[in-house]
Amino acid sequence: MSDSSPRFRQVLGTFPPYRPGKVPAAVAGQAHKLSSNESPYGPLPSVAEVIAEAGHGVNRYPDNGAEALTAALAARFAVPPGHVAVGCGSVGVLKQLIESVGEPGAEVLYAWRSFEAYPPLTDLAGATSVRVPLLPGETHDLAAMAAAITARTRLVLVCNPNNPTGTVVAGEQLSAFLDQVPADCLVVLDEAYREYIRDASVPDGIDLYRDRPNVAVLRTFSKAYGLAGLRVGFLIGHPPVAEAVRKTMLTFSVSSIAQAAAIASLAAEPELLERVDAVVKERDRVRETLLADGWTVPPTEANFVWLRLGGHTGALAQACERSGIAVRPFAGEGVRVSIGTPEANDAFLAVAREFPHRRP
Repeated sequence: MSDSSPRFRQVLGTFPPYRPGKVPAAVAGQAHKLSSNESPYGPLPSVAEVIAEAGHGVNRYPDNGAEALTAALAARFAVPPGHVAVGCGSVGVLKQLIESVGEPGAEVLYAWRSFEAYPPLTDLAGATSVRVPLLPGETHDLAAMAAAITARTRLVLVCNPNNPTGTVVAGEQLSAFLDQVPADCLVVLDEAYREYIRDASVPDGIDLYRDRPNVAVLRTFSKAYGLAGLRVGFLIGHPPVAEAVRKTMLTFSVSSIAQAAAIASLAAEPELLERVDAVVKERDRVRETLLADGWTVPPTEANFVWLRLGGHTGALAQACERSGIAVRPFAGEGVRVSIGTPEANDAFLAVAREFPHRRP
């Protein structure tokens, strides 16, 4: 028998597989998962009923075109149905987008650090990443990003709020940036955390896309809507963009249960957003407490806080783990802490208060 093994693409050896947020081991009966930016609340009762009912039909394939969900999204955001495309979470839609533009010689431009899926998805599509460092305040350097655009740039990603820092790009600054981008370069506003924004200066990407054919918006039901386990996200963009996303979608990748739950969540949005308000209040409380305890925490408009710790990153993650708390460390950079229940947040704050290294 030959010792050789099947041959795979060389790019697979250049990055590790995606590692989801760690599930904590209980310590003294306490286990709090603050590592995945999930909602601490389960589906609303009305949505849970729809999920249970939809489960009776899983012997049938889902609607591959997600027509009912597309219509509901079009009505909710006052856009034509042809401007909507869905996928397996916003990261699934992002994969579809990058596959639509990616090929050898093409460049995908984004701030760094930003969403950790951007580099491997770009590599897998055969494109080249162009990373523009964040400003000292952990925000996008839009001037540097504009200067980095070349004839090879096919796609520019603006994560707003930015994951993992929680920082945002304000309206005039973002509009001025969009006006500098060539018409044949697609700009995607990744707004997975849009519902948590309370800063009135931050524009709604859907308002910006309307008269800009090269701008599209990514959203998800995983965060504020509490459907992370069902995997449904969507894009709003002009017809050529939405059509490209539909062409690259893996067949039947948005399940019938996910589609039904998303439609029900849109119908229950006022009640659901009350839960979002509760998370925002906790987010502000956590940040204010950390600041009072001597931490440096950038302003955040998402459902998490960011602590830049440099070489002390692993130590804080381990301290949390010893108390039954899972956070998300980025080695050598910092720790992202999702906002959970008040009990979970208090448990984290107790660990942070005793941590000796509050600076990188």
